[in-house]
Amino acid sequence: MEFTALQIAQLIEGKVEGNPDTIVRDVSKIEEGREHTLTFFANPKYEHYVYSTAASVVIVNADFEAREPVKATLIRVPNAYQALAKLLEMYEQMQPQKRGIEQPSFISDSAKVGTDVYVGAFAYIAPNAKIGNNVKIYPQAYIGDGVEIDDDTTIYAGVKIYKGCKVGKRCVIHAGCVIGADGFGFAPDANNVYHKVSQVGNVCIADDVEVGANTCIDRATMGSTRIGKGTKLDNLIQVAHNVEIGENTVMAALSGVAGSTKIGSNCMFGGQVGIAGHIHVPDGVKCAAQTGVNNNVKKAGASLFGSPAMDYMEFNRSFVVFRHLPELKRQLDELQKQFDETKK
Repeated sequence: MEFTALQIAQLIEGKVEGNPDTIVRDVSKIEEGREHTLTFFANPKYEHYVYSTAASVVIVNADFEAREPVKATLIRVPNAYQALAKLLEMYEQMQPQKRGIEQPSFISDSAKVGTDVYVGAFAYIAPNAKIGNNVKIYPQAYIGDGVEIDDDTTIYAGVKIYKGCKVGKRCVIHAGCVIGADGFGFAPDANNVYHKVSQVGNVCIADDVEVGANTCIDRATMGSTRIGKGTKLDNLIQVAHNVEIGENTVMAALSGVAGSTKIGSNCMFGGQVGIAGHIHVPDGVKCAAQTGVNNNVKKAGASLFGSPAMDYMEFNRSFVVFRHLPELKRQLDELQKQFDETKK
C-alpha cells in the first residue's frame, strides 16, 4: 500500500509541513527509520532522532519546535501518539480478516454462533455457549459451558474461558489467558487441614477490555469478578476472586490484586504492583511500579509509591533520608561514643 503525506494528514486531521507528495509505503521506529516509511515523535528523549532519521514522514505534536534542520516531512497533530494509534488501527483493519470454521474443531450442537465468525483448528466450544457476530476464536481455545462472548471480540490461541463467564463487545483476550478458574478459597478446620470452598460465581468482562497474555482472572466465590468497560490489563497479571475493577483502568505486567478488592475507574498501576485483599482503591489513583497497597486508599486521584504505599512526593522526601541511613548511623554512633567519653 502506498500513501502520500497529504493523504495521511487528512486521515488524522493533521497539517503537513514539507512536501505533501512524499510517498509512504511502510512504518518504522524513529531510530531505525528508512526511506518511504512513516514514524512518529512523542517522547522528548527521542528528539535527536527527528533530525537524523531516514524516515520520510514524521508525525509530531503541533507544538513541536525544531532546534535543528529537519529532513523529513512533518505532520503536526494535537497528539502524535494518539494519531499513530489511529493510523495503526486503520492499517490493521485493512488486513485480510479470518472467517470460517477450521477443522478439526468442536462446536456443540446447543451452542449459538453468530455470523462472520472465525473458529480455528482444535478450538472447543461447549454446550450452551453463545458466540456473537464477527468473533474470532483462534486455535486451541477453550470456550466453556454457557460462556457468552459478544460481537467483534477476539480470543487468541490457547485461551481458556471457564463455564458461565461473560465477555463483552470488542474485547481482546490474548494467548494463554485463563478466565474463570477457581478463586483461591480454602477453609482450615481444627486440625489445620484446608478444605476447598466451592467457587460458584463467574467472571464478567465488559466491552472494550483488553487482557494481556497469560493473565488470570479468577471466578467469584459467589456473584461475579468484574472488569469494567475500557480497562486494559497487561501480561502476567493475577486478578483474584470477587475483585471489581472500574472503567478505563490500566494495569502493567506482573501486578496482582487479592480477593474482594474494589478498584475504581481511571486508575493507573505500574508493573509489579501488589494490592491486598478486601480493600478499596478509589477513582484516579496512580501507583508507581512495585508499590504495595495494603490498606484502603482514602483519597481519589492519589499518587502512591513504596511498600507499604505512601504518597509519591512523601516517599521521595523520605528516600532522601533513608538512603543516607548508614552514614547517619555512623554519625550517631560517633556522637554516642563522644558522649560516653565525657561521662568518664
